[in-house]
Amino acid sequence: MANKTQLGIGAAIALLAAAYFGMDSNQSKNNSQAQAESSQQHQIDNSKNTQTQTAAHTDIESHSNSQNQHGLEVIRKAYDKKLSNVQVQSIGKVKAILRDDNEGSRHQKFILSLDNGLTVLVAHNIDLAPRIENLKKGDMVEFFGEYEYSNQGGVMHWTHHDPSRRHTNGWLKHDGKIYQ
Repeated sequence: MANKTQLGIGAAIALLAAAYFGMDSNQSKNNSQAQAESSQQHQIDNSKNTQTQTAAHTDIESHSNSQNQHGLEVIRKAYDKKLSNVQVQSIGKVKAILRDDNEGSRHQKFILSLDNGLTVLVAHNIDLAPRIENLKKGDMVEFFGEYEYSNQGGVMHWTHHDPSRRHTNGWLKHDGKIYQ
């Protein structure tokens, strides 16, 4: 509505200026109409650009959600069939934070509750990757690593890079930051 008012005021000013300078009013109308059309086209272009950006963001979120859902299904099947060495990506809510394991390679340990009803122990090697600081119960943590079966739900490890490049690099993601 404001743009139509501004265009109307702009047209009135153009007509007054044309009368003052002795310009042809038809030429002025054509210029005003061209300006209005240009302004409308600019608004349409901006609208399309915003829609494209929103669609792209939605596609990324949708892909991430479907990837996480697929990961939950993979973990459920691996648990039911007692499989291990399964590379998987998903997300879970921190149920408990455990003491670090300082025997051999040091590991940050916490338990995630998954939306498929299972829980997994995350054993994150903090000799090879940074520790997740400020991790709290209830936080969401996305993960990509190797699932190992246990009768309590399973263990996620290899959530870090492999310096010898023999294993797929894993990671953890917390509050938008990736720990690898």
